[in-house]
Amino acid sequence: MKVIILAGGQGTRLREETEYRPKPLVEVGGRPILWHIMKSYAHFGFLDFIVCLGYRGRMIKEYFLDYEAMNNDFTICLGEQQEISYHGAHEEQEFRVTLAETGLDSMTGARVKKVQRFVEGDLFMVTYGDGVCDVDIRALTEFHKSHGKLATLTTVRPTSRFGVIDIDDRSAVTNFLEKPQSDGWINAGYFVFDRRVFDYLPDDPSCILEREPLEKLARDGQLQAFRHEGFFYAMDTYREYQHLNELWDTRQAPWARWDRRGRQPGA
Repeated sequence: MKVIILAGGQGTRLREETEYRPKPLVEVGGRPILWHIMKSYAHFGFLDFIVCLGYRGRMIKEYFLDYEAMNNDFTICLGEQQEISYHGAHEEQEFRVTLAETGLDSMTGARVKKVQRFVEGDLFMVTYGDGVCDVDIRALTEFHKSHGKLATLTTVRPTSRFGVIDIDDRSAVTNFLEKPQSDGWINAGYFVFDRRVFDYLPDDPSCILEREPLEKLARDGQLQAFRHEGFFYAMDTYREYQHLNELWDTRQAPWARWDRRGRQPGA
């Protein structure tokens, strides 16, 4: 099953890091967040990716073109008969990555529509290139198959940015809760779609996946939510970038489940 990763936005709220590189290449623990997302899918056996490029997409292309050299020791013979021999094997040997230009100003729905030609089969997945999650991808896909609808989105409970207090009629604080989890649910991405969802996406660069397409799917009774009670974190601001790096540096990154020995790579 193909995994489409939306990696074309400009990341304006994280301008400290995205002034000179696309947000999917902003590093967590020395690796691009795009790499973390792909490793999360690969942990469950999904290795075929389509990366939708836009802002500074050339840098993402260069990252993958240089991947073998940057992640292996190698011997190079210089001169007219140049030859490179790689020594060892990184853990991403079976990844298949399609890098597709989808326009600098295209919106999310338009980017998905533009890569339709690369999607084979009846089902495909879509997610954002800036959020990590410990969702069970296998359970998510089985849930999608079980309900028979066209679309599934993963939903999580957001954590408030502020502490919440309860106050009695004498202005005494009776309870204090630092950054509680909300009772509501939000869209976290990690979609599973039937290919008929492409019919809901007009060939229009202004098409926003989260607006008319998902709204129409909901009205048609074709959109289901997979409730995830675990970890999800989107890297939209510099503070969130710092938090993800702190989690990684302290070996507390819940999304990093790909090491069979239960450790993060390099731990």
